[in-house]
Amino acid sequence: MATKIKDLTSAMAIHPGEILQDELQSRGIKQNEFALLTGIPQTQLNEIIKGKRGMNADAALVIGKALEMDAKIWLNLQNDYELDLAKINEKNANRLAAVTQWQMVKAYIPENFFKKQGVLSGNPISDIPKVKEIYEIKSFEQLAEVYSKTTYARFRKSDKLSIDKINLVGWVKLVSYKGSEMKVQSFDARKQSDLINDLRPIFFKNKKAVEKTAETLEKYGIKLIIQKNPEKCAVDGISFWSKGNPAIGLTLRHNRIDNFAFTIMHELGHIFLHLVNNKAMEFIDLEKDDTPEYKKSKEEKEADEFSRNSLIDKNLWQSFFDDHPFFNEKDVVSFSNKLKIHPAIVLGRYCFEKNNFKIRSAINKTLL
Repeated sequence: MATKIKDLTSAMAIHPGEILQDELQSRGIKQNEFALLTGIPQTQLNEIIKGKRGMNADAALVIGKALEMDAKIWLNLQNDYELDLAKINEKNANRLAAVTQWQMVKAYIPENFFKKQGVLSGNPISDIPKVKEIYEIKSFEQLAEVYSKTTYARFRKSDKLSIDKINLVGWVKLVSYKGSEMKVQSFDARKQSDLINDLRPIFFKNKKAVEKTAETLEKYGIKLIIQKNPEKCAVDGISFWSKGNPAIGLTLRHNRIDNFAFTIMHELGHIFLHLVNNKAMEFIDLEKDDTPEYKKSKEEKEADEFSRNSLIDKNLWQSFFDDHPFFNEKDVVSFSNKLKIHPAIVLGRYCFEKNNFKIRSAINKTLL
């Protein structure tokens, strides 16, 4: 919404005495001469000119007569000055209050991350309402309630974890905020198989995979939000419910087709297995080493299994894995072409099953 001129606050208030001084100088009239002409004591006239005394009705009338000007001009200048001064004082008071509030608030939000993402401007007057909007709170006293939420309580700071909880919650809230502004088709959980069948060739071809995945998910009523992760926050993805539709947030921090495909399917597992029955839940996919207990949870294991089996049929995989106790790149590529699944996904699965991620291969894993 455009700002109206009448709503603008002057940078400084101009006292009518300054204008009177300019007027006298332009006419070549000295202050002592003007004092004699108007009958205004020279000390009082000097105080008016220096802005130390206001322009009352009597002074406006006699000054107007002496200069052949309407007295209302000088009264209006005085009124404008007082109004501007009041606005400036109010603006300064609001600024001071905002700065004071911001000093307390910034300890609970990832300030630098939000600035880098263009969410915050550095102006506390505009940033304060933006933070409230992102965190879905009416007052900053409610921030403590946000951090006490069960989902986030799992990731309390400790010496064993490299997760910065403030950064994590900030990332989650930013993804949720962006998701709330998106509109997609209606969601139908019964179309699970159709969705998976439409995604598999996108992963296999790996050409504009992110854009095509987002378009496909949108068609099935699922929001996809790509948001870079902040520092000390090794998060890959999140699944949650967003204004009537399921949503997935990804960081793409690894930029690999195998990681992208697995994470998408992992979050879809949460959606179809868990979120359809509990729309209040959020499932955050973090670095395995950072959250060992969380990764061992029933929901995470189910989402992992859903992802693996959706990408590669478990019976076909088991047969291939049993027949290849040692890695052979040609066999991996042949198997992937047969299933029409990207070879990097097969390679990633093989490394996982062997618990050996140092296997050398010329297979390109880059997300394209």
